[in-house]
Amino acid sequence: MLELKNPDLAADAAAVRVVKHEVVSVEFAAAPGRLQSAVGLNRYAAGDALLTGSTGDRWCVSRQRFDARYRPVDATAEGRAGSYRNIPSALLAKEMPEAFTVARSAGGDVLCGAAGDWLMQYAPGDHGIVAAARFASVYRVIDRG
Repeated sequence: MLELKNPDLAADAAAVRVVKHEVVSVEFAAAPGRLQSAVGLNRYAAGDALLTGSTGDRWCVSRQRFDARYRPVDATAEGRAGSYRNIPSALLAKEMPEAFTVARSAGGDVLCGAAGDWLMQYAPGDHGIVAAARFASVYRVIDRG
């Protein structure tokens, strides 16, 4: 299995720019904890957002990052549990030809992807993995480098 150490997709010719379009269901953690996502363990702090995507996948996002990247929809009040839509922004992604691992951040939770899954880079040193089927459902390639 390929073990990635803080990859920089900005310097990778095989990376593409993508945009996500998705409404998610959100709860906010009352206490620190952890949840098992489709690609690995996610630890969270009190106040962090616990998301369930349109494909049923679950993951967590730090409160600071969540507040900057999601907005409430329907009757959901800002900062309350309910439905939120991501603010579309370009991200770097790379389809991986073999099974791989990557840490979400330096010293963070290690995620595991299968061949065909996508390595995501949200910012330098901030990574994720999206399974191939989920990627096809909620992401759109906007620039092939």
